[in-house]
Amino acid sequence: MITAEQHEKLRGWFVGRLSEDLFEGPADVTVDREEITVVGRIAEPQLAKDVSDAERAAAVEGRIQEFRERTRDERVGVAREAEHKFRRKVSWGVRCGDERALFTHVSAPVMTRLRQPERQVLDTLVAGGVARSRSDALAWCVRLVQRNADAWLAELGESLEQVRRVRAQGPDA
Repeated sequence: MITAEQHEKLRGWFVGRLSEDLFEGPADVTVDREEITVVGRIAEPQLAKDVSDAERAAAVEGRIQEFRERTRDERVGVAREAEHKFRRKVSWGVRCGDERALFTHVSAPVMTRLRQPERQVLDTLVAGGVARSRSDALAWCVRLVQRNADAWLAELGESLEQVRRVRAQGPDA
């Protein structure tokens, strides 16, 4: 994990580097060891109030695709600079209404050792058609924990940041 100060500097760099008319407001910048993900809000398409859900979904999908194509050169240029400066891949996405779409993202392999009862959980998910492989099943489990444990994970992250601050004030700092 990076420190809160490093994250603030990185987020500030993107706010300063991105053109002001790219997104509606500042982008959300998320970072880990491998990747920086930049997600900004774009305007929803203007539609009549009585349009069907299918038409609304198609309009949002079209708006997202239009934005992706129109801004590709700018985003690629910023990504190259950021990748050189921060030594991480840059991924992009948008929010349009309630829809969140990622254009690119890193899929990083993660190795783990599991005992038989844990492997059986993964194998059950595969056998049940929830996942195609153990790797898929493990990713599914992580997403499930992420969705149901956001508050707990946020508190854990804050605790880790406090530990870093205390260590930085120690006698060896």
